[in-house]
Amino acid sequence: MSLLIEKPGLLTTVQDLGRFGVQKFGVIVSGAMDAFALRIANLLVGNEEEVAGLEITLLGPVIRFEQTALISLCGGDLSPKLNGVPIPLWRTVLVPKGSSLTFGPMKLGCRAYLAVGGGIDVPARMNSRSTYLRAGIGGYEGRALTAGDRLTLGEMTLRGSHLFGSLAREASNETGAVSRWAVFPEMLPKYAANPIVQLIPGEEYELFQEQSHHDLWHEEFAVLPQSDRMGYRFKGRALQLNHSKEMISSAVTMGTVQVPPDGNPIILMADRQTTGGYPKIAQVASVDLPLLAQTNLGARVRFREVTLQEAQRQLINRENAIQTLRKGLDQLETSVRKFGSGDLDWHA
Repeated sequence: MSLLIEKPGLLTTVQDLGRFGVQKFGVIVSGAMDAFALRIANLLVGNEEEVAGLEITLLGPVIRFEQTALISLCGGDLSPKLNGVPIPLWRTVLVPKGSSLTFGPMKLGCRAYLAVGGGIDVPARMNSRSTYLRAGIGGYEGRALTAGDRLTLGEMTLRGSHLFGSLAREASNETGAVSRWAVFPEMLPKYAANPIVQLIPGEEYELFQEQSHHDLWHEEFAVLPQSDRMGYRFKGRALQLNHSKEMISSAVTMGTVQVPPDGNPIILMADRQTTGGYPKIAQVASVDLPLLAQTNLGARVRFREVTLQEAQRQLINRENAIQTLRKGLDQLETSVRKFGSGDLDWHA
């Protein structure tokens, strides 16, 4: 089973949840920018959450399915169409052999995640299939996809096979099928063109001037064109230290907010370095990382202070919601196995 990339789009790469355990050797984590979207997309096709899928940025590819497949698209809305017919996000879709998946105008967000039943089967490098472009590691030959690439799919799980079989029985050879059930909107991140992102004050927060504290919480910061998967660069009121200070490089993580000498903050993202020497004024609350991952160049972002305890509470609530979704899918699979269809709806 394989996917043929007929057009690559602006930047389409293979990503999973990241390359962990090797940062001590200077190897970055990488992985999906919006890990929440990839996790949910995988669950909807019966995969484990960490399975590799495609991260599609801004301008989507054209993908030809050389075998009938089970897919889900989550994250940013890049106007996906199957054989010219719009398909919804956050659902399970049966794609017939020979179908063409295309994308149109960007409606909300800037990164869509395509999960396929069985996952994208590329060689694992240091226990991950994520693509790190700067080093040419992982993914498909260590690079972004290009026209003519063929991606092999892995073996479906039992859950995925049951959903696949149920959808396949109801779909025609030309149209495929879309599940009626979907992810509850209440559990989705509040994606926005100009989001408000929660920050926890960082370990060097008190080294900054009181005016900079005020500006961080009350001023807008624009996302600069130099932003990429390594980090988002912002332009706004310059954030200044009380006194110049030499910093010793220390560990950083996704969402660390560093402030270089020019006073314009940088928020580290999926392809971040392993250590940083700029003062860390704040840390993005993990629950809001998807909001940042879906923020486009030129967007204007505001920051809101949140305590560590509140950030943890919100993250626990989201993880509980994901586990509830997983249990619901398990129950659906049981229904499909016993009765042949489950709570599914088909279109012609």
